[in-house]
Amino acid sequence: DRFQDAASYHATVLHELAHWSGHQTRLDRDLTGRFGSASYAAEELIAELTSAFLCAELGINGRLQHAEYIGAWIKLLKGDKRAIFSASRLAQEAADYLIGQVGADPATLTLSAATERSQAHRVSRRTPPSPRLRAG
Repeated sequence: DRFQDAASYHATVLHELAHWSGHQTRLDRDLTGRFGSASYAAEELIAELTSAFLCAELGINGRLQHAEYIGAWIKLLKGDKRAIFSASRLAQEAADYLIGQVGADPATLTLSAATERSQAHRVSRRTPPSPRLRAG
């Protein structure tokens, strides 16, 4: 599938990065739910909110298009009146974590700056370390 525009592409990338942030070595969210389960719906809601928060922060005006999850979100929200607050808190944690990964001040972060920092970080991680001399 193709994206309608660059903003839609970036919104989707941010959604997927939100899932990435939930790994047990990062923010350790429950990523074990199967499609249709409450935990799956919760994680999708967290990812979508994270993307929305970051799009707002970065000035991206993309449409968040994940209509296939709306039914599961409604069921989740009807079953737990606090779910939206929990999801929002976890989404903000994910957004903060992702901003921290590019080493940026959120007040000055733009999409181009985030991309440049991310690419520089990847290049620096690929640069082999200097050889170390061993004593003796």
